[in-house]
Amino acid sequence: MRRYLVLLGVLLLTIAISAKTPSTKQHGKGSGGAKTYTPDKMEWNAAPTALPIGAKLAVLEGDPMKPGPYTMRLKMPDGYRIPPHMHMKREHVTVISGELHVGLGDTFDEKAMNSFSPGSFAYLEPGTHHYAMAKGETVIQLHGMGPWGIKYVNPADDPRKKQP
Repeated sequence: MRRYLVLLGVLLLTIAISAKTPSTKQHGKGSGGAKTYTPDKMEWNAAPTALPIGAKLAVLEGDPMKPGPYTMRLKMPDGYRIPPHMHMKREHVTVISGELHVGLGDTFDEKAMNSFSPGSFAYLEPGTHHYAMAKGETVIQLHGMGPWGIKYVNPADDPRKKQP
């Protein structure tokens, strides 16, 4: 009986401590606890120079350019294209809004692309040659283990080489 009373006491103490511990609701700032984002609180900036001009990026978790987990969203205008490329690490993609068209291979071919609507998910293994295009304004979420990187199949397609 005494054993049950001790266990009950520990359980009640745990519940009391949990009830007094404030929950953390943060909008992408601060440390510890949970970090939450609503669409209106996401900070969109120009996408990195490794991607064609015109897209915006919101980093939600981690630093995609450093080792460790990351989550980011890429917002692309209608008709935005990413030439054939590959990634050095597995890339996980979820379509949030719009329509993402994706093809596999070394040549951009609209007729060979598959269409992915909101809620669609895919992952690509490292070294998989693929290309993408947005139909309508499209937002995708990318997550994985950094550092994130992109290597274009045709070096002339690399936007970093076209900058002054």
